[in-house]
Amino acid sequence: MDAIEKAIRNALEKGNAEDRAFRERVYRSAFAALDRALQANPGVTVEVAIKRRKAIQATITEIESEFLPAVPDVGLEVDAPAGEPAATAAPAIEIGDKTPSPAVTVDGPVQPASDTPRSRVLPVVPDIMPDATLPGAPAIDMSVPATSGAATEVAPDRDERRIRGRRLPLTAIFFTVTLLAAVGIGVFFAIQTGVFKTAAQLNTAPPEAPPTVEGDDFTPAGGANAPAKPGAADQSRNWINVFSPTDPTHVAAPSDAKASVMKDDTGPFLRIQSGPSGSAVAFDVGQGVLEKLAGKHAVFDIIARAEDGKDTQISVDCNFGELGDCGRKRYAVGQQRNEYLFDVQFPDKHPGSAGTIAVNSDFDKQGKAVNIYEIRVSIEP
Repeated sequence: MDAIEKAIRNALEKGNAEDRAFRERVYRSAFAALDRALQANPGVTVEVAIKRRKAIQATITEIESEFLPAVPDVGLEVDAPAGEPAATAAPAIEIGDKTPSPAVTVDGPVQPASDTPRSRVLPVVPDIMPDATLPGAPAIDMSVPATSGAATEVAPDRDERRIRGRRLPLTAIFFTVTLLAAVGIGVFFAIQTGVFKTAAQLNTAPPEAPPTVEGDDFTPAGGANAPAKPGAADQSRNWINVFSPTDPTHVAAPSDAKASVMKDDTGPFLRIQSGPSGSAVAFDVGQGVLEKLAGKHAVFDIIARAEDGKDTQISVDCNFGELGDCGRKRYAVGQQRNEYLFDVQFPDKHPGSAGTIAVNSDFDKQGKAVNIYEIRVSIEP
């Protein structure tokens, strides 16, 4: 059963199908629905419009033939083919005036024969059925083209300009989303790399800290920013010991680095020498110390001097576990015993484990050594 026949039969089931007047209203409603559907679709060709109307005519004739015994006054007889009784032919159905006529039609003239090319503009369909909804007739939806038989399917509009017009919003949305994603990623990386930070925000060193050199905090051996002399730091500070040469067990030296406890007229110290790979010697910072520093502003003090006759540059890195790090610091270390300071603002959280302060004795990888006398830390008031 095709879609047209199914739609009409469904409408007939909603009323008294034995009533001829009801059936006529259903047929008129079907034609009215078809006309509205054709007028609403400017892409329908003349041929398709005619085929759809003829398909409805054929369907109505077939359906009405089933009610022939109940409708004795239906039209004129249709001539039967040669050799067959006239009673077997399908009757003609009145869809217009109630006055009987010799031949009833449900469509106007198709199109006069002409050599002129047909236009794609929808023709004016002869006003066979009223356009308004008929009283007592169920609504019939003819907006979906039939999919079987009689070539009644409406061909889709293949106008390439319309296709491009429909795809344009999707292209614009994709381009906009891609552009926004690229901008967002760029802003994220800019924030992570500190592009939007001021010079003051980027400088995390204490007031005595030197200018930044090659991404490290670097302190020269002399000048206004020289490291503090021994004992020059505020003696009122409550210093917490991190490392002392009397207890070297909390020092770790890689295989190509050296760490030896020694003593001279300056006092005991730990002489460290980084290996050819530039590996650093690590000094433990106990978990108990870090727990005291959590949430505080702390100042670390490394007391050191270079090996006799061999000034060097040291680098300092920190790993405080859950409390973060101190950034890389760089100092020029001379022959005098000096104090090398850096400060850290610790977050207020539990450290969870111990940390380390790693010292590279020769940033230039020339095998120079440095003497470490003490590492300590105090909390800023």
